This record gives sequence, C-alpha cells and structure tokens, in this order.
Amino acid sequence: MLYKFKSKVTGDLIMLEPNGRQILTLIGKADAASLAKGILQPQDMPAAITALEHAIAQEEAAQQQRMHEVQAAGETVPRPDAVSLRQRAVPFIDMLKRCHQADKDIVWGV
Repeated sequence: MLYKFKSKVTGDLIMLEPNGRQILTLIGKADAASLAKGILQPQDMPAAITALEHAIAQEEAAQQQRMHEVQAAGETVPRPDAVSLRQRAVPFIDMLKRCHQADKDIVWGV
C-alpha cells in the first residue's frame, strides 16, 4: 500500500505504507480511520511540524548516544544502513509549512 498526501499548494507526496503510517502516528493520527484516510487542517499543522521535529531530534540523539557507546567500548562504529526519520519526514514537513502558509488542507486516502 502507498500513502498519497495531496494538497492544492504542493505536488502529491507519496510514501510507502510503513513510512506514511509512522509519520501519521507521530502527528497523532494513529487510529485506524485516520490511517486509512484523513485531512490535516492548517490550524493543526504547527503542532504536526513540532511533533515531527521533536521525533527527529530524539532519533538523532539516540543514534549519537549509540555511537558514543560503541566508541567507548572500542568497537568500530557501524555504518548506518537505514534511511533516517529526518530523510523521510523533511518532504512532509516542507509540505506542512507550505500548506499552512497558504491556509490549505492536506488529505490522504481520498
């Protein structure tokens, strides 16, 4: 399954289901109905941006902590093989900012 986030301000943003679900969960849209389809109104966008930025900061802090622990143990720091939350969320954050500024909704699943 894919998530297609649509707005009248930006192009469509398409995410694979696990990534879209993660983003929606982080912004508080975790119930089954909201995961299937929904709308994010401009007044809710600043809170969504803050939630995503906070989650990104937490992930990066945890990653730094793991790196320090590995280095302290004298082990080789492994190369990250996954795409970070920052890389996945930045396009959505940009969409949120642009839609909020233009006072337009974002919809998915419709």
